[in-house]
Amino acid sequence: MASTYQPIRFSEKLSGIKDLWQPRVVAEMNDDQFKLARIEGDFIWHDHPETDETFIVLRGELRIDFRDGAVTIRPGEMFVVPKGVEHKPFAEKEVHLLLIEPRGVLNTGHAGGERTAENDIWI
Repeated sequence: MASTYQPIRFSEKLSGIKDLWQPRVVAEMNDDQFKLARIEGDFIWHDHPETDETFIVLRGELRIDFRDGAVTIRPGEMFVVPKGVEHKPFAEKEVHLLLIEPRGVLNTGHAGGERTAENDIWI
């Protein structure tokens, strides 16, 4: 009998994500979602007034700009952007990310615009 317990393989899931800046849900824990994303280039300035946002870099190098500085995150590293802090992710070359945030959080916060991804799309 085959086991119903299976690990989530990030590489498999990421290979199914074709569009950049479109996070896809791979798991939920309580009210938090784990989302994989492929990103490249510049994002928009935004914040999340109600929640922190966790970035875990799986591949590539991510820079998160803040109004008063920046942080660079490399594979195997993570950074938590505190709630309400305006930030703008940037990836010179393609980056693979694991994001952790509460269910229903828009990737662009309240900034909106064409980069806003639809929520709750599972892969």
